[in-house]
Amino acid sequence: MTDHSLKKNFEALFKHSPEIVGYAPGRVNIIGDHTDYNQGFVLPAAIQMGTHIAASRRDDNQICAFAGGFTQTIDQFPLDNIEYCHDEMWRNYVRGTLQCLRQHNNEFSGMNLYIAGNVPQGAGLSSSASFEIALLKTVTDLYSLDLGGVDAALIGQAAENSFVGCNCGIMDQLVSAMGLENHAMVLDCRDLSIKDAPIPEGTAILVVNSNVKRGLVDSEYNSRRSQCETVAQILGVAALRDLSVSQLQNAKLLLTDEQFRRARHVITENDRTMDAMAAMQANDLTRLGQLMAESHASLRDDYQVSTAELDGLVEIMSTVIGASGGARMTGGGFGGCVVGLMPEQKVAEVTAAVQQQYQQRFGLEPNIYQCTASMGAFRC
Repeated sequence: MTDHSLKKNFEALFKHSPEIVGYAPGRVNIIGDHTDYNQGFVLPAAIQMGTHIAASRRDDNQICAFAGGFTQTIDQFPLDNIEYCHDEMWRNYVRGTLQCLRQHNNEFSGMNLYIAGNVPQGAGLSSSASFEIALLKTVTDLYSLDLGGVDAALIGQAAENSFVGCNCGIMDQLVSAMGLENHAMVLDCRDLSIKDAPIPEGTAILVVNSNVKRGLVDSEYNSRRSQCETVAQILGVAALRDLSVSQLQNAKLLLTDEQFRRARHVITENDRTMDAMAAMQANDLTRLGQLMAESHASLRDDYQVSTAELDGLVEIMSTVIGASGGARMTGGGFGGCVVGLMPEQKVAEVTAAVQQQYQQRFGLEPNIYQCTASMGAFRC
C-alpha cells in the first residue's frame, strides 16, 4: 500500500487527514539463527517489505487502531487500562508495545491509527517486529518523543516477551530500527553493538516463503530457549555464547544428547556468523554459501527446527546456485522462509527451478521475493 492510498483510507475511516505516516521494515536473517537469545551474534538485513501506520493525535486517552492490512477490524482501548486481548492477536502487539513504551516514556496520549503491512505473517520475516517498531516510530514522531533506535528495539522486545508471550531475542527489532541500506548488520546481542557489513555488489537476496505456517508462541520456540538456558546453567556460564566447541565437548557427559546438540548448534552458529561477516567483506560468495549450508544442516539436525519443505527448498535452490552462493532456512523455523544469496544473473534460473519443482514435490505454492537491504526506521 502506498502512502497516498494509506492516507486516503485513513481519511475515509476517521474523517480527517493523518498527521504523519510511520514505517518500519521487516528483516531477513542471512545467518545466525537462535543465537540472539543466547547473547550471541546475528547477521540480518532489513528488507523493503514492512509496516506503514497513518496516525493522528486525539484529545482523549483512547487508542483507536484499525488493522487495514490484517483483519479489517478496529481495536479501541484506554491508555491507562491496557489489558490482554484473547480475540485477535494483532491487538496485543498494539497494546503491549504502547504499555511498554509508557513504562519508558509516558509523554503521549490518545491516537487514531490505520495500520497496513506487506510482510508475510508467520513466514519468519519479522512481521511482528516490523509492526512494533513502526508503531514506536509513529508515536515518537507524532509526539516528538526522545526515543532512539536501540531503546525502541528493547521496548519492542519487551512487548513480545512480557505481553504477547513470545520469548524472542533482540535481533528482529534492532535491525528493523537500525538497518542500513545495501548492508547487512552484524549484531552482538550481548552489548547491542552493531557493525554494518556491505552486501557484495551484484549479489541478489532471494527469499522463498514455503507457505508452511507456524506461530512462534504456539511452537517449540520457547522450549528451545529454555533448553539453552538450562545448558548454560548446568555448565556455569551466563549464556551459551561463553562456551567454545571444545568446552562443550569436554562437558558432554553432563548433558543429555538433546541438550548437547542444541548447545552445539548455538556455539557453531556464532562462529559461522562471524566467518560470514568476513566472507561478505571479502566479497567471497563461495565461502558464504558454504557457511549457509553448514548453518542449515545444523538447524535441521542439531536444533531440529527445519521441515521437509524447507529442506526441499534449500536443495532446489542450492543445486542451481552451486558454488556461487548459498541457501538456508531463515527465522525461527518450523516453517516460514528460505533465504538465498547469489549473483543477480542467477535469480531467474533459481526462481524457475523453485516454481517448477516445489509445488510438485510438496503440494504448496511458494511465494518468491527478491529483497533489497533497506534502511531501518530509526536510522533514517
